[in-house]
Amino acid sequence: MSDIISSVKGTRDFYPREMAVRTWLYNKMRQVSESFGYQEYEGPILETIDLYAAKSGEELVKEQSFVFPDRSGNLITLRPELTPTLARMVAQQQRQLNFPLRWWSFGPFWRYERPQKGRSREFFQWNIDLLGEVSPEADAEMVAVMASFYRSAGLSPDEVIILVNNRRLMDAELGKLALTGEQRGDVIRLIDRRDKLAPEKWRGYALELGLSPEQFDQLLVLLDNRQLWQKSDELVRFFNAVDALGVSEYIQFDPQIIRGLDYYTGTVYEGRATTQDIRRAVAGGGRYDNLLAEVGGDALPGTGFAMGDVVIALLLDETGNLPANLDVSPAAVLMTIFDDDTLLASYQVAAELRSAGLNVVCYPVPAKLGKQFKYADRIGARIALVLGPDEMTQKQVTIKNLSLREQFTVPQSEAPQIIRKILDTEKSV
Repeated sequence: MSDIISSVKGTRDFYPREMAVRTWLYNKMRQVSESFGYQEYEGPILETIDLYAAKSGEELVKEQSFVFPDRSGNLITLRPELTPTLARMVAQQQRQLNFPLRWWSFGPFWRYERPQKGRSREFFQWNIDLLGEVSPEADAEMVAVMASFYRSAGLSPDEVIILVNNRRLMDAELGKLALTGEQRGDVIRLIDRRDKLAPEKWRGYALELGLSPEQFDQLLVLLDNRQLWQKSDELVRFFNAVDALGVSEYIQFDPQIIRGLDYYTGTVYEGRATTQDIRRAVAGGGRYDNLLAEVGGDALPGTGFAMGDVVIALLLDETGNLPANLDVSPAAVLMTIFDDDTLLASYQVAAELRSAGLNVVCYPVPAKLGKQFKYADRIGARIALVLGPDEMTQKQVTIKNLSLREQFTVPQSEAPQIIRKILDTEKSV
């Protein structure tokens, strides 16, 4: 075992069980996205670092991106997020697209972070955006999509909540603290890190940035004001729309939610797990009305969020919402091989069943039927078929229902309908 080459630090192996969970998540995301009318798209894995350098924030570019030169000397990065790619793609065909756009995607991303529980360097992420609409109601729709996923996955508002704030509101309030232009961006990042640092360290960090003790105390009062949203016409309209969309129980205002990426301009939102063992962000996003112009396109408003697969899978597992009976094997039917004389005829039966729309796996060689039945159980097959000499002569096949431990022989021509009926009955139970 010591000679086995290790995987790259921070990456994951997806064995069939893990892959089944990832596929289940993907299907949930697809279902919710399409229920709101969003279209699926995808961008490249590799992008130039220039795409992120002026748009995603210094920390993401300098500390978290995997950057390397290609053979021409150009700096390339494994994508750490998708919003700049989305902006570039839309800018390239802006005249041909129909707005507003509703697009979603699910794919791999990379960030050079310290691997730990709930965080890896390679992860899969759901991205969903609405482009071409500037209204608070568009932001409310995005939050409704997020809440609908949580509800569809079985998560209650006691287990996950969506915290909402507005960057324009906060800019106006921070302007009352007499901050310098340079301090304004620093304080945004300071607020974003409040939950990541102990209170004394967070205060020390604030003073290092040049805030006076009086400014720090005023900032604390601002961040504790849960009625501040009423000063923002955008947020008043937003919360009215959220209520109409039927997801208000998942939504709360929190002036501490600021989102660290530089391109956010308006309402921002963050899904936050609130269970005993997991208290951290599971999704985040917001309004970005200037990003498209920064990649060469015309000004176009946008709003959207992203959710990684790692933390949401942990949360669903902790709350018992990951299905225990995920189909690891795609084939519910095993075609046994009785002996050498029936091997090709068994292959033919399997082929006919596949032509009828059933997934069928064949045991590779003749073996004792008991051994083949045990194999069927281990891979999750629910039906085993036996074609012995007698069945082959009479154009029949024996169907063994592995869950009920019963079997019967039927004509081969009737086998597809009977098998499908058995499988449908099991699904409905």
